[in-house]
Amino acid sequence: MMPQTSTPRVCRDCDGFATATITTGLPTTDGTRDTIPVHCPTCRGLGRTFPAALTRAGK
Repeated sequence: MMPQTSTPRVCRDCDGFATATITTGLPTTDGTRDTIPVHCPTCRGLGRTFPAALTRAGK
């Protein structure tokens, strides 16, 4: 019998894609575009959420 494991909860706002890279439109010295990473504000770039009981206990 296989042990049952719980699957991590995927963030509902970013659907697990927690970080996106966005171009600023400015060229760098080598001619490529400058980019910045942007993290999901809900999961803070983790791509998953925690049960409400765990987040309340930490406050």
